[in-house]
Amino acid sequence: MTNQYSSEIRTRLLQVAWESLEHFLINGRRTEFTTETSELQTKRAVFVTLRKRDSGDLRGCIGQSEPYYPLIEAVSRTAISAAVDDSRFPQVKLNELANLMIEINVLTPMFVITPDNVVVGKHGLLLSKGSCRGLFLPEVAVSQGWDRLTFLDELCRKANLPIGSWRDADAELQAFESESWEDIENDL
Repeated sequence: MTNQYSSEIRTRLLQVAWESLEHFLINGRRTEFTTETSELQTKRAVFVTLRKRDSGDLRGCIGQSEPYYPLIEAVSRTAISAAVDDSRFPQVKLNELANLMIEINVLTPMFVITPDNVVVGKHGLLLSKGSCRGLFLPEVAVSQGWDRLTFLDELCRKANLPIGSWRDADAELQAFESESWEDIENDL
């Protein structure tokens, strides 16, 4: 996906994420942000990933596949959720913030895709079958070194479905692209 967001918007959204995290961890409440531009008011689906700065290890990742909130609010809410609601990890503590990196992913709208049309590195995927769902951002397959078929099979595993379930007639495969960026240095 081409860069839709200017460096100023990207920087502002990283500031929103950091300010939201710090404010929530100190006060236990969300910060309200005024919307400076129409870009920040547009409802968008967002994922926020937290990694340890010293090791690169995952510390939290939460997002929405549907655009429920204006972009500025979605980033704020999702940053907090990545820090305190990811059940794979204990909640982030205030003293951890200086050793964290934040990555923001803004998703395009979902569209139905056939397995043959999946392009590793371009598409993120959402697989749904019955009550099972699994989602991977576009960069996951690249970072894991997966080819297209492995990407689809690992998506089944993530959705708690048998490998190869993406081939089933009642499985729904949707794709999206995302624009992502991360902070290089934070000011905490």
